[in-house]
Amino acid sequence: MVYIKARVKTGQKKESIELISRDVFKIAVKEKAERNSANARVIKIIAEKLGVPAKKVRIISGHHAPSKMLSVAE
Repeated sequence: MVYIKARVKTGQKKESIELISRDVFKIAVKEKAERNSANARVIKIIAEKLGVPAKKVRIISGHHAPSKMLSVAE
């Protein structure tokens, strides 16, 4: 199990992902923070970046906050 911290900005014009340190990412998504759409996009972006299926990535804390803790099953 790998743990990742993410700082997320929603409603941006351009999507981006930036590695801040070994396990900390800064992510910008186009989706608004409504009806879990931004969280779903964050999961897809992290899964693509790490090369794992999206179903192996989970948000374990920060569902309603910009700072999130994610777990990635191996």
